Amino acid sequence: MSVKDALKKADEAELDLVEISPNAKPPVCKIIDYKKFLFEQKKKQKELKSKQSKVVIKEIRMGPNTEEHDFNFKLNHAKSFLKDGAKVKAYVFFKGRSIVFKDRGEILLLKFAQELEEYGTVEQLPKLEGKKMIMMINPKKK
Repeated sequence: MSVKDALKKADEAELDLVEISPNAKPPVCKIIDYKKFLFEQKKKQKELKSKQSKVVIKEIRMGPNTEEHDFNFKLNHAKSFLKDGAKVKAYVFFKGRSIVFKDRGEILLLKFAQELEEYGTVEQLPKLEGKKMIMMINPKKK
């Protein structure tokens, strides 16, 4: 159909002639209500955006000499974060000469991961980055 005929049909129907595929031979066009089309596109995008899940990262900070009570307190917080679906970034900070106790920090983080085994999976094993030893834990899927 020629462009003139298509435009004439669109005017008769009081709608718009919209080019769908300009690179095709011949180009593909549709007769639609363009404002309604744009509205529905926005609506679809909004719906897709609302279905996306946002990744929340919660941090748990410990020292290499963290006592048992403090460890359990932080462990309970991490459990609640993982139950809520947030990632947990647990790290041991080394201040001053405490960097000598790297092995204590690693043992502490591995113990932490072992306690959280039923709530989440370890994404990243303990890794020393500067003055922090960091470990990431993902929540288990429901």
